[in-house]
Amino acid sequence: MSKKITVTLKIWRQKNPSDKGRLEAYRLEHVDTQWSFLEMLDQANINLVREGNDPIAFESGCRKGSCGACGAVVNGRAHGPEKGKTLCQLKMESFEDNSIIVVEPFRAKAFAVIKDLVVDRSAFDRMLRAGGDILSNNDGVLPGGEGAVDKRDNDLALLAAACIGCGACVAACPGASALLFLSSQVSHLRLLPRGEAQKAERLLCLVEQMDREGFGSCVNQQECESVCPKGIKVTHIARLNRDYLAAYKQKSKRKTTK
Repeated sequence: MSKKITVTLKIWRQKNPSDKGRLEAYRLEHVDTQWSFLEMLDQANINLVREGNDPIAFESGCRKGSCGACGAVVNGRAHGPEKGKTLCQLKMESFEDNSIIVVEPFRAKAFAVIKDLVVDRSAFDRMLRAGGDILSNNDGVLPGGEGAVDKRDNDLALLAAACIGCGACVAACPGASALLFLSSQVSHLRLLPRGEAQKAERLLCLVEQMDREGFGSCVNQQECESVCPKGIKVTHIARLNRDYLAAYKQKSKRKTTK
């Protein structure tokens, strides 16, 4: 049931990437508990603009949990306290009256803060481009039987493809690793027939680009899985590690035989 609450927001404000940044406090009254977290931020911005102040910069797109555009750390947790939800799906009913809510951007070396809660996640796009496309020389027609997909592999591929690239996994990882994101991208291609042929080359290129972007190492504490709004499992990281070791050995063997 809807009710009104009062909250104190401590929002990270940063004018640009070179600005030092700081937390600023705002008191917000008459917050409807059925509002989403982003609707609450909208109201905070309406108040700020009315007072002649600069509104809080934050990202949003579909506001349905599908696009991955939204994202911030709320009271120390990426996307906030509700498991399996993006920030735009988080309702204000998750907070008590007179709560203090600390809101910060996703923090990682590879995610530079652009302004306030907005970070540059273009490193993800560059990683995906480095992986290239699935190549095919048969004009889209697969030989008989080649297109058959084991149901277990198909289900795993679909689950991996659910990743929306929000970056919560990076923000939650103490090492700022992007391996959960990367492994989900690798899995949903590698598990299907057309992705098999280029899996080794694709994986090596992706990992090399990930290292160039400045992401950290996996610390095996599974924070990434716990905050992923789509439930991507760390088992994909284990599969990536196995495939990467095989691909690296294969590449080394080719070099020594030349």
